[in-house]
Amino acid sequence: MSRFERAVEFVLEHEGGLVNNPNDPGGVTNYGVSLRWAMGQMRAGGDDLHDLLDVDGDGDVDADDIRLMDRSTAIEVYRMAFWKPHGYDQVFHQAVATKVFDTTVNMGHVQSHKGLQRALRAAGQDVNDDGQLGPATRAAIARADAGALLAAMRSEQAGFYRMLIARNAALRKEKVHVPDFSVFQSGWLRRAYS
Repeated sequence: MSRFERAVEFVLEHEGGLVNNPNDPGGVTNYGVSLRWAMGQMRAGGDDLHDLLDVDGDGDVDADDIRLMDRSTAIEVYRMAFWKPHGYDQVFHQAVATKVFDTTVNMGHVQSHKGLQRALRAAGQDVNDDGQLGPATRAAIARADAGALLAAMRSEQAGFYRMLIARNAALRKEKVHVPDFSVFQSGWLRRAYS
C-alpha cells in the first residue's frame, strides 16, 4: 500500500530545521518536532519515544534535546508517533496517505482525519467526520477518485488554517493574548495546496 519513506520526505520539505518563533505555541522546534509536543508525549507516558526524544541522554526531554535532534531521529519520531499508530501504510492511495500524514504532523490527527472525512464527502463518499481513520474511512478512500479527493483535502486544510488565523485575529482585537498566526499564513497555505 503506502510507503512511509516517500511520505516522510514530503513532510520534511515543509518542516524546516531549527526554529523558535514567538508566535508558535510549540516553542523550539526542529524538523517539525516541537518541544511542546515532545513534552506532551512524555506526560502521556510515551516510553517508546522517551529514549528517542532524550537526545542528550540526560533523562529528561527539554529544549536542548530538540536543538540537538538530527534528521534521522526526527524521521524515526515521525514513524513511531504519527505514521504507525494511524496505519497510514494501509491507505490505498500513496498521495492521499502522504497528504493526510503531512496534515497530521501539522495540525494533529483528529483535525487531519476530520478534514479527510469532509473531503471524502466532497468527493462523493458517505462517511462520518469522527476523526478516526477506521475501516469505513479507509474503504471510502479506496473507492474515491484520488485527484478529486486530494483537491478537496487541500481545500479543507486551507480552510482550517484560515479559520485559525481569523479566530486568533478576532481574539487579539479583544486584547486576548494569543499568538499572531497571520505570520504563518503564506507557509500554511503553501503547505495546504501542495
